[in-house]
Order: sequence, then structure tokens, then C-alpha cells
Amino acid sequence: MVQTEKLYRIVPHPGAMTTLARKLRLADYFALAFGTMVGAGWLVLMDDWLGRSGPLGAILGFALGGVLLLPVCYVYGQWVQRLPDAAGEAAYTAQVFPPMVSYFTGWMMLLAYFIVLPRLLLGIGLTVFLAVLNYRGIRWSASFQNWTTGLVLLLFVILLGISVARGTPANFHPAFRTTPFVSILLTLQIVPYFMTGFESVPKVAEEAHPGFRSTGFFRAILMAVLVGAGFYVLAVAAVAYVAPWQGLIGKRFATAIAFEQAMGAQWPVRLIVIMALFGLLQCFNGNFVASSRLLFAYGRRRTIDPRFGMVHDKFLTPSVAILWIAAGTLAGLLLGDALLVPVTEVGSMASALGWFAACLSFWMVEKRASMRIVTGLGMAVSLLLFLMKVLPAVPGHFSPAEWIAFGIWVGLGFVLRARS
Repeated sequence: MVQTEKLYRIVPHPGAMTTLARKLRLADYFALAFGTMVGAGWLVLMDDWLGRSGPLGAILGFALGGVLLLPVCYVYGQWVQRLPDAAGEAAYTAQVFPPMVSYFTGWMMLLAYFIVLPRLLLGIGLTVFLAVLNYRGIRWSASFQNWTTGLVLLLFVILLGISVARGTPANFHPAFRTTPFVSILLTLQIVPYFMTGFESVPKVAEEAHPGFRSTGFFRAILMAVLVGAGFYVLAVAAVAYVAPWQGLIGKRFATAIAFEQAMGAQWPVRLIVIMALFGLLQCFNGNFVASSRLLFAYGRRRTIDPRFGMVHDKFLTPSVAILWIAAGTLAGLLLGDALLVPVTEVGSMASALGWFAACLSFWMVEKRASMRIVTGLGMAVSLLLFLMKVLPAVPGHFSPAEWIAFGIWVGLGFVLRARS
């Protein structure tokens, strides 16, 4: 068993509480992980997915990505049972690495969560609404997440039925945009960004219901990854099956256009817009929860200003962290896509780097050979996903703008660390 005494000693800010409300069950953890993972990308970016890989390339890329992430999921499931801490990757790496390594591992994961928020923002009103929802209690946020996730999955099943009834296999031709290998690779590169979310479960592990069994954490993580990967696979298949995919390249909201062409009516478009709205809400809320808990954990560990680690006396939520995440999201509206687009690409690398650090630290503390083999696979997968974004020889690697965005985020981390 991992010894947690060396991880942290909670030294709260004067007057602060350190116990969060314990309300969450298995369905809540699944909805949080799946909702954080699946937003509105299947509507907004479908033309990009098809344009870079073709239908079969995108399908195989997401399917392969889901399978490759299984050993990573296993590691997270083991870690969260042994060390249920909102700091997540920062807590895990603190077991074997110096504090600076631990700090920046968590800082990278915070980037992966936080950059989703301004990109998916509908407006100031939505930010304020979700901030209030999260401020008043995890049960409010979890119930909202459960309802939105349920509606997204229900409407998705209806869309699949329409595609089967109105589509034809001929629309899939050609199956790949370029060669099969390159087509699959180009989709596999973006899998970390679109599959980020399963590791949000450990961020709220401290808020599990007293009767919740620790094995349920891994079950929620596993279900979220399998359902999430299946969602992306079926979304690409449904769009490419219902309309010729080459005619959708370069068209924004290609998913809605494909179903409108197939049906010759507007009601499928309205259905898709409603589904995308709920998907956006669940993704926004899930990332809000994960990022606020990670920021809270940093404050509690005093790696940044300890006031971030304060807990509301009445609602038992990380109130200060929630307010700062809301403020940062509102500030992100002023940045525009010129900065947010390259930062989004950095999110893929940040997620893979965090996964690798979690796997590496578990490999270093685990002595059983069978578990080390699985952990080694997780390390190899996450390192591969990381290298695909940074090696110049790989198609789709980082551009100068993305390196600049990465440097800005690291620099901000150094400033907060120094001020603390």
C-alpha cells in the first residue's frame, strides 16, 4: 500500500475547512467522466475529422485510441483507490518525484481542463450559471451532469436510427483521405484532447458517498472511456453513412448539414443543435468541476496561494477555486481564437504528458510484475501520444504558435509557484 503521509500535511488557511461534501455515486462519476470527454466537437469539428482522415481513418483512429487508453485507465483506477486526492496526477507523482515535478504535472492537467471552457462558451450567462451551480454544492452539479448526459445519449440513439434508415455504404467511399497509416495517425494525434475526461474521476474522489466502494472508481473510468470512444466512432460512422463525406469538408457544422441533406428537412438539424447544446453543457460543467478541484488541491497543499484551498462553510465546496475558474473563463473570452486555437492543440499534449507521469509514478511504486507490465503499456501509450505532437518528423506536430502557447502556460505556472 502506498504510504500517503509523505504526500502532504494539510495545513489549512486560517478559518478554512478541508472536508468537501461526500455525495457522489457510480452514476455521478460516470456522467462526470463521460461528460467532460464528450462535448460538441462531433458537431463543430466533424469536417476536420473527415478531412484529415476520411471516415474509416477517423473511425479506426478513435477506436484504436480507446483501446490504447485501457492500460492508462487501469493505472488511474489503481491510483485513485490507494490515494483518493483531488490533486490527482500531482499527488501521484509527489510519491516519487521532487515537488517541482509534481507541481508542473498537475499544472499541465489543469491546462487540459481549463482550455475547454472558453472554447465552448456560449456567453457570460452560462459561465455565471455553472459557477453558481458548482458553488452551491457538488450534488447540484452532479444532478445537472446526470440529466444532460442522459439526454445526450438518448438523442444520439435517435440520430443513429436516422442514419441507418436513410444512409448508404456508398457514401463511405473513399474510406481514407490519404494512406491508411497516415489517416489513422492524424486522428490518433487528437485522441488525447477529445478523450481527456476519464481522469477527472480522481479529482472528485474525496467527494464519494460514504457507502461508495473504491472499486467503483475504476468501473466509472472504464465505462467512460469505452462509451466515449464508442460515441466518437459511431458519430463519424453515422455522418459518413448518411451523406457523401467529401462534400462535407470545409463546411462548419458538417454533422447537421449531412442529416439535413439526407432528410430534406430542418427538424433533424434542430435535434442535433439541442443535442450539441446539452453536450456542451455537460462538457463545460465537467471541466469546471475537474479544474476547480485541481486548483483547490493546489491551494490546500500550499503550492499556490493557500486561499485557493478554502472550503465553503455551508455548501462544502471549494468556493474560492470555483470563483477563480469562473473569472479565468470570463477572461478567456477576451483572448479570441488567435490564441485559443493553438492552446487547444497544446491540450492534447498536456493530457498525454499527465497520463505518462501518472503511469510512470505508479510503475515506480508498484512491485508486482503483472501490474508493472500493464503499467508499462500505459507508459508506452501515453508517451507515444505525447511524442506524436512534439516530434517534427510526425505529420501534424506542434507549430511555433503552439510552442508559444505552451511556453506562456509554463511561465504562468512559474509565477504562481514563486508567489506562493
